[in-house]
Amino acid sequence: MDAYIPVSCDFHDELEALATLRQKCRIVYSNAANELVEVQGLIVDVYAANKADFLKLKDGTEIRLDRIVSVNDKQLSSYSD
Repeated sequence: MDAYIPVSCDFHDELEALATLRQKCRIVYSNAANELVEVQGLIVDVYAANKADFLKLKDGTEIRLDRIVSVNDKQLSSYSD
């Protein structure tokens, strides 16, 4: 797997807020084959493992944070430290 690129604190906080508020969200991310994948789900956890940050959806899907392109149509690049 490629090297992890840390995400901004604002982005991390936004994901934790969605998890805390139990709000279903739309997430677009790049998978291991660099294909864009769109999912809708409830974030149940945001955590660190193996020197990277991840989120886990209620259905068990795990997504590395630096692979996320957008959450609820808000582009990752619009989040800043």
